[in-house]
Amino acid sequence: MPVGDDSARWATRGRSLKVLLVVHNVTSATRLLDIMPLFDDDFRVQLLVTCTESSAFRSGVEELLAGTGVPVLPWEQAVETPVSLAVSASFGGQLRSILGHLIVLSHGIGYSKRLATPDSGSTEAPAPVFGMSPEWLLDERGIPVVDTLVLSHPEQYERLRDVCPEAQPTAALAGDPCWDRMLAALPYRSRFRRTLGLRGGQRLVLLNSTWNPESLFGDGGGDDVLPSLLPRLASEFPADEYRFAAVLHPNIWHGHGPGQIRAWLDRAQRAGLALIDPLHGWRQALIAADAVIGDHGSVTYYAAALGTPVLLGAAPLVGLAPDAPVHDFVRDAPRLDPALPLRIQLERVVRDHRPRPEPAEFISSVPGESATRLRRLFYDALGIPEPDEPALLEPLPLPPYEPPSHTVPLLVLTRLLGAGEIEVTRYAGPHPPADSTGELHTAAHEDTRETHQLALADVVFRYGEPDDARFGSPEQWTTEALSLHPQCAMTAYVSAPGDCTVRTRDGELLSLHAESGADADPSSYASALYAWLAAGKSLDELIAQGLTVRTGGVAHRATVTRR
Repeated sequence: MPVGDDSARWATRGRSLKVLLVVHNVTSATRLLDIMPLFDDDFRVQLLVTCTESSAFRSGVEELLAGTGVPVLPWEQAVETPVSLAVSASFGGQLRSILGHLIVLSHGIGYSKRLATPDSGSTEAPAPVFGMSPEWLLDERGIPVVDTLVLSHPEQYERLRDVCPEAQPTAALAGDPCWDRMLAALPYRSRFRRTLGLRGGQRLVLLNSTWNPESLFGDGGGDDVLPSLLPRLASEFPADEYRFAAVLHPNIWHGHGPGQIRAWLDRAQRAGLALIDPLHGWRQALIAADAVIGDHGSVTYYAAALGTPVLLGAAPLVGLAPDAPVHDFVRDAPRLDPALPLRIQLERVVRDHRPRPEPAEFISSVPGESATRLRRLFYDALGIPEPDEPALLEPLPLPPYEPPSHTVPLLVLTRLLGAGEIEVTRYAGPHPPADSTGELHTAAHEDTRETHQLALADVVFRYGEPDDARFGSPEQWTTEALSLHPQCAMTAYVSAPGDCTVRTRDGELLSLHAESGADADPSSYASALYAWLAAGKSLDELIAQGLTVRTGGVAHRATVTRR
C-alpha cells in the first residue's frame, strides 16, 4: 500500500484497537514478520506499519512494507497517531515520540553487540551495548524509552540489572520467536536439503556473514575474507561432495544493492554457490547445513545452538559485549586459518565436533513458548482478553527448488578402479588441488559464460526437459551439439535426476539410467563413460555389466543402453 494514501489515513480512524509495527530496516523487520501472525483472526485489532527512517540501511524497506499488505503510515503521521500498542525490533529513531505502549524485542541473539548512539559523536570509550545500556534504554531525563523490553533469557535480565537498573522494571521474559520457528521446522531438514539439490553423501557448507566491516564479508573491499575464500572453495572441494550456500546479512544486500552482490558473487554462483534469500530462506538453509563457516553474527550462534559444527572465518571480539554468551562462544570457537588447506580444516572440525549446550541454552530459556508469552504481553498492553485459540507462529515455508548449476567448466579427475567402476572427482575451480591424482579432462555446460573454453572441453553437457522444443529432443541436441563443438568427444543431455542421453564422436547414442538408490548428478556418469572409453575399454563390456560411478565414498550404479 502506498505510504500515506487515503486508506492508511482511514485505517487510523477506525474503531479497532491500533497496533503499530515499527520498522527500522529490513533486518529488524524480519522479527516483526515473525510475530505478526499473533494478531491473526482478531477483528478487534487493526495493524499499521511505519518506518522510523533512522537507519542507514533503508533500501528495500519500502518494498517490504508494501508486501505486508497492511496500511503504511509515514513516520510523521505515525508519531501523531495514538495507538494502543507499538512493537519494534530495534532502537534508534524517536521511539519515545510514539503515542502508545511501546514494546521492543531483539532482532538477533539477545543484546550482545556494541553500537554507538547517533548522538554520541567521536569518543575513545567503547561503544555502548545496543539495547542493553543506558545510552540506548533511557531518554535525556533518565526515563526508560520503552514500556516493555522483551528478553529471551534471565542472563539478559542480570546484565540489565547491572548496567541499567532504571530499565529493569520494564523487562519481560518471552523467549525468541525466530528460534522457536527453527525448532518447529527441524523435522523437515531433509526437505530443506532437497530444496537445495543436496544428493546422497553431499555436505552442505553454509557461509555466513554479518554486516560489520570486520565480518566474513566485510565492507566489500578486496581484503575481505569471503571473496578470498570463494575461488579456493571451488578449487579445493569436489563439486559432487560439497554444496555451498551463502547467508549474507540483509544490510549487506541492501547496503551494496542486490545487483551488486550478485555481480560480486557471479562466478561463485556459476560454480554452484547458492545465494540464500536473507529474509525468507536463511533459517531453512541453516537447518539443512552440515557445517558453517561464519563470524560473530547471530546466524553463526544459531548454528551452534542447532549443534552444527562451526568454523570462524572472522572473529572480532571488540564489538561484542564482554559479558554476553556470544562473546564466550566467539572467543572459544575453532578458527579458520586462510594459510592452510581449507578442506582439511573443515573436515577436522566436523570430525571432532562435540555440540556444546550453552548456545541453545542462552538463546532462550523458554523454547517453544515465545508465541504464548509474546501474545500475552501484547494483549495485556492492549487491555483486552486474548483470543481463545492458541497463540501460534507461522511454520517456516519450503523455499523454491534451487539445485546447483555448475556452468563454469568443470575439471574432472577420473580413476578406473575395476570392472565398470570409475572414480569421478569434479572441481568447479580453476585448478584441482596439488595432491590430486588421476586422468584429467574438462566437462563444460553448453551455457557456460566461459565460451572460449568450450573449444577445450572433452564433454559438453546441458540440463533440460526431454520435450523442450528449443532443443528438439535429447537425441537431436546431442547431434547438433557435436556439430557445434567439433573438438569435444562426447555430448550429454541430462533430462531427469537419473537420466542422461549421450552421443559419442564415433556415432554411438547411449542412455545412462541411474539404478534405484543412485543419487549422483547424471552428468558425472557421462564423465565416467568418457574416462572408460578414453582408456580404450570396451563399450560392450560396460553395457553388459553396468557402470559404477564413485563420488567421494559413495557408489552409484547406472545402466548403459544403446539407442
